Amino acid sequence: MTDTAEQRHAWVDVAKGLSIILVLMMHSTYGVGEATERVGFMHYILGFATPFRMPEFFLVSGLFLSAVIARPWRSFTDRRVVHYLYFYVLWALILIAFKHLIVERDPAGTLALMASAIYEPYSILWFIYALAVYGLIAKLLFQLRVPHIAVLIVAALASIAPVATPVSIVNYVAEYFVYFYAGYALAPAIFKLAQWTQTHPALAVAGLAAWALANGALVFSPGHSVTYGLVTSGVDHIPGAHFIMAMAGATAICAASVLLARLAAMDWLRWVGAHSIVIYLSFVIPMGSFRTVLLRFVPQIDAGIASLACLIVAIVCPLILYWIISKTGFGKFLFERPAWAHLPGAPGSRWRTRPAVAPAE
Repeated sequence: MTDTAEQRHAWVDVAKGLSIILVLMMHSTYGVGEATERVGFMHYILGFATPFRMPEFFLVSGLFLSAVIARPWRSFTDRRVVHYLYFYVLWALILIAFKHLIVERDPAGTLALMASAIYEPYSILWFIYALAVYGLIAKLLFQLRVPHIAVLIVAALASIAPVATPVSIVNYVAEYFVYFYAGYALAPAIFKLAQWTQTHPALAVAGLAAWALANGALVFSPGHSVTYGLVTSGVDHIPGAHFIMAMAGATAICAASVLLARLAAMDWLRWVGAHSIVIYLSFVIPMGSFRTVLLRFVPQIDAGIASLACLIVAIVCPLILYWIISKTGFGKFLFERPAWAHLPGAPGSRWRTRPAVAPAE
């Protein structure tokens, strides 16, 4: 993008920054909760964000899909499918080997998990796997010229329906694809909302305050449950309620990101969002290790404080690792796809396609 476009869309990186913090908050809070069997204040913050936490991530991930979806299959697949699968495979091998081979010393279990990770997305990396699948589905729908409205209706119904199959990726497609596709299909409207927020900040703040009150009231309405391993809202039993709250929340986060991007004090959040892939991929080991040490030496620590501490470590440690790699140049393949991992003939590939041979006369 041009410098002007980058400035205009700076809020997208802020939204990505908020997204990574919300995702890490879930893992840090539930991780501490399950280890201590206690509920802390972070559970209630997480509960407020639960309806829109992952929907917002996928909606933002689809915003710029229109810039590449019309490209030839080779270029698109390299950019939107192989790109994510490279990082998924690499980090699945790293995390499985660390947890099940080094920590648990289970070679047979390690090999079994590595094999099953091909068709069953591994642990926290499921969303990387899902992004590759979502991009492929969106491209197929584009090629078939299926109208946006038809896709959105069917995808929304699939998200609302209680789809539960033995294949996890099918469930993830049913539950979250609608938000990814909405980011793509509704991108013009979302960017118009961002522009309106820029020019009407006072009204935007008022609207966000009203949304926050409504979201909180619905989440913590009678019937809600806050346990150390799960937070459910009081309206989860109402068909479609979660979907409406998810779309409203994802939209609100976009508007809030526009306002935050105006503040110089939030530049760090924009930077975190621009480097979100680094944190997404590498937070598990430092966060889990820190939690184990923290709870061993301070077993009675407040669950909320422990969750917050784990969240901070989960954000900071990957960035330290990234800084070290940037300075030394060693390990770039962890966060930057090397040339050999591109499809032949795709931009950035080291592999050249063979020129077509002219037929003999």
